[in-house]
Amino acid sequence: MKADPKAQERLLELQALDLRGVQLAKQERELPERAALETLSAERQTVRTDLASTAGVLEDARTELARTESDVALVEARIAKDSERMMGATSAKDASGFEHEIESLRRRQADLEEIELAVMERVEEHEAAVAALEARAAALTEEIDGAQALVDEALARIGAERSTVAAARAELVAALPADLVELYERQRSRYGAGASLLRRGVSEASGVALTGDELAKVKSAAPDDVLMCPSSEAILVRTGESGL
Repeated sequence: MKADPKAQERLLELQALDLRGVQLAKQERELPERAALETLSAERQTVRTDLASTAGVLEDARTELARTESDVALVEARIAKDSERMMGATSAKDASGFEHEIESLRRRQADLEEIELAVMERVEEHEAAVAALEARAAALTEEIDGAQALVDEALARIGAERSTVAAARAELVAALPADLVELYERQRSRYGAGASLLRRGVSEASGVALTGDELAKVKSAAPDDVLMCPSSEAILVRTGESGL
């Protein structure tokens, strides 16, 4: 294949645009802002899981407290009723029986109130834990909103540059011979590089120096011959920097 040396040289511009496109795609995939966002999101999910668990424990404690309060109220009602009946007792035996019953009920009341106090303390502890987790979840949501804004900003910046690169590439491709572009695209898709500058006897795409025989073939080729790099399989572009 033959192509104008200037057109071949412009393949280096195309290669640079394609390399920048690859770099931008990598930046988009590996955004540090996205990693920070994912870390915050994972932490918030953990906090929400802990919150659901702690809220369940709090609800159980509140149910237990309500049951204990009900038991205390029932005992208090029994004490009040027995006290009233004792006051109206007509015999010492009946009065004594009520008195013993009331003493037993007061002991039961004391035990229940002790249980009630312990449960109340647990309820307060769980309420504090729930409040702390809710506050942390809310704070993380704010941080996530901020992190998402940074991700959106970075993606917009990268997207804008990718659009610029794509437009420049399309314009350049339109100005080059179709068969030369076709060869460039085929080599780039197969080997990763479509064009390689020969600089002082070294192919930049591979970083490998051409052998004496290879350089001799390059020197003997016509300026418009399209040559292939022996090491990278990219189109070998000759310029004043090639050292030929």
